[in-house]
Amino acid sequence: QVQLAESGGGLVQVGGSLRLSCAASGSIRSINAMGWYRQAPRKQRELVAILSSGDTINYADSVKGRFTIARDNAENTVYLQMNSLKPEDTAVYYCNAQVVLTTGIYTFSYWGRGTQITVSS
Repeated sequence: QVQLAESGGGLVQVGGSLRLSCAASGSIRSINAMGWYRQAPRKQRELVAILSSGDTINYADSVKGRFTIARDNAENTVYLQMNSLKPEDTAVYYCNAQVVLTTGIYTFSYWGRGTQITVSS
């Protein structure tokens, strides 16, 4: 019903930058929130940044001042600009969207497949 296509991961050196993109497509009536989570080896998935309706933004404390989330509502796309990357940012990054489908009124959560980011020192 809804697909999330992520792009932009890869290998980068400490202090470098990357930009992630996530485009949502399918039976979308509206999107209440889009954001990014990450999961490092042997750790739980954690919120990185999320942008909700009304342009409310929340960042993990560990990325504040370094990462910036932005959204193109017309394209149902969310971006994550990551600067000053650190080795501890190494993880699989997942896009998430809270979607109201064209067929109903309830909100469903959808996940992308994930994209690997490796920060080398």
